[in-house]
Amino acid sequence: MEAALWRQPVRARQEARVVEASKLAFFLQDLAGGGAERVMLTLAGGFADRGHAVDLVLVRAEGPCLDDLPANVRLVTLGTKRTAFSIAGLARYLRKERPRALFSALVHVNIAAILAARLSGARRPRVIITEHNQIARNAARARSPLIHLAHRAVSEVYPLADEIVAVSAGVAESLAAYGALDRGRLRVVPNPVVTPSLHRKAGAETPHPWFGADQPPIILGVGRLTAQKDFANLLRAFAMLRRTRPARLVILGEGPARQDLQRLIAELDLTEDVDLPGFAANPYAYMARAAVFVLSSAWEGLPTVLIEAMACGTPVVATDCPSGPSEILMAGRFGELVPVNDPAALSAAMMRTLDKPPPRSMLCARADDFSLEQAVDRYSELALGILPTDALRARVS
Repeated sequence: MEAALWRQPVRARQEARVVEASKLAFFLQDLAGGGAERVMLTLAGGFADRGHAVDLVLVRAEGPCLDDLPANVRLVTLGTKRTAFSIAGLARYLRKERPRALFSALVHVNIAAILAARLSGARRPRVIITEHNQIARNAARARSPLIHLAHRAVSEVYPLADEIVAVSAGVAESLAAYGALDRGRLRVVPNPVVTPSLHRKAGAETPHPWFGADQPPIILGVGRLTAQKDFANLLRAFAMLRRTRPARLVILGEGPARQDLQRLIAELDLTEDVDLPGFAANPYAYMARAAVFVLSSAWEGLPTVLIEAMACGTPVVATDCPSGPSEILMAGRFGELVPVNDPAALSAAMMRTLDKPPPRSMLCARADDFSLEQAVDRYSELALGILPTDALRARVS
């Protein structure tokens, strides 16, 4: 119901764009290549394309996604080593530049954004914080004392934000429970995933030799090599599939679980059929040429890569993890959902999808519900007070 309210006709979306240009700021620790960072970059570019003056404010200018900074977004670096030490610097930036709204993502960054805005004076910006993942799970796995402290501050500090956004209904429920927050204060805004650049990049060639003509079908996974993504589950499922038919598996991404995954590949005797080529600047070229995209995660927020694969027209299989896959796939209508950490079920779903893939047009149409245009419309309403329709006005009152 909540997402459906935002699927507005073209006229309503055009009304959302009729607004005086504003100064906006997006605040992140760095551009390390995670999903939240890519979402913020996309949003920043979307607002800049509508004529707003947009700054991307980083604690430190690091990370592979720096190369993806839109040309019409200004980069501002605070030059501190840790987000906790950047609060005073961010407050000074806010006092000087006076953006109308400040967007942030990730718990410790959100806390810093709220505190900096409070320190910046009476003419502080509207603060829109976003939650992209299952907060309780992330809190339990946090190693840094400062990150632990930030999670403990959620219940007290998050309510000071002007808007609290969750990227899926599941993330909203998790956040409300974890932080003892009023669920009615939380907005659900799906990530801006489908963009013109995605489709352009999907048409590029991939350098990987396995994607050539007359090669076995490719199963593709994309994400950081961490316990959350549970690529060990995917490897075990692929080993079962590989016993019955020729296929190959490519997992794009980098992370601390690489050595464990490589050991498991050797144990399963999959060395000739599995490749971990690392981070790919253009994963869409791989997605567009894969036979099946698989999300094997133990938990998620709103898995962007699942939507991206669908936008490329690629059949998908996903674990029914909390949260996001069931919402994206509409309880299995657009791709099979299987239990978490069940390699046999995952393998069987992969085989069925290889044998009978859904129509490409159906997948692309569903992915369009997560377009940049719709996301910028929604964030414009929250940050700038743009109310394109009476239905939306009632929704946020």
